[in-house]
Amino acid sequence: MTLLVITFVASAALALVYNVTKEPIALVQIENKNVSIQMVLPAFDNQPFAEQFKIASDGDSLVCYPAKNNDKLVGVAIETYSKKGYSGLISIMVGFKPDGTIINYSVIEHKETPGLGTKMGEWFKTEKNHQSVLGKNPGTFKLKVKKDGGEVDAITAATISSRAFCEGIQRAYQAYIKSNPQNQTTEVTQ
Repeated sequence: MTLLVITFVASAALALVYNVTKEPIALVQIENKNVSIQMVLPAFDNQPFAEQFKIASDGDSLVCYPAKNNDKLVGVAIETYSKKGYSGLISIMVGFKPDGTIINYSVIEHKETPGLGTKMGEWFKTEKNHQSVLGKNPGTFKLKVKKDGGEVDAITAATISSRAFCEGIQRAYQAYIKSNPQNQTTEVTQ
């Protein structure tokens, strides 16, 4: 009987804590996404989070956040991912111009090796050698690491993380182009 009462009280306390923290956690997640959206897109005057839509990608779907200024599309942020990171899932918010050119990106979540794979947050923004993906259009730029025949310098000692990063960005681009056929460019053989 004592064990039953202890179990009941512990379960009730756990349920109470869950219910109390569920909404604040959801609000923080929304705020984090809004910050990521603002980071990867040019100035906009609409509410991209409120206008979000999904597009199909490899049997799954990616969430898109259209950014407009004076009702004209200035970019689209796409929440993408790759499950092929060294330590599993890598989530990325990437911003595209209407023509598909990469504006910026923000790594939302990963569990990559500290000091190696974690460098992806800045590595692919650096204008050194062929690291940067910013300003590139994956339709005309081979978005793969050089070891795989692409044009991107991989993070030193973190090729798997680099491949996963490129795969996530490429997934977002393919989904974006599929949903906007008027923006298609000549595709590079992947």
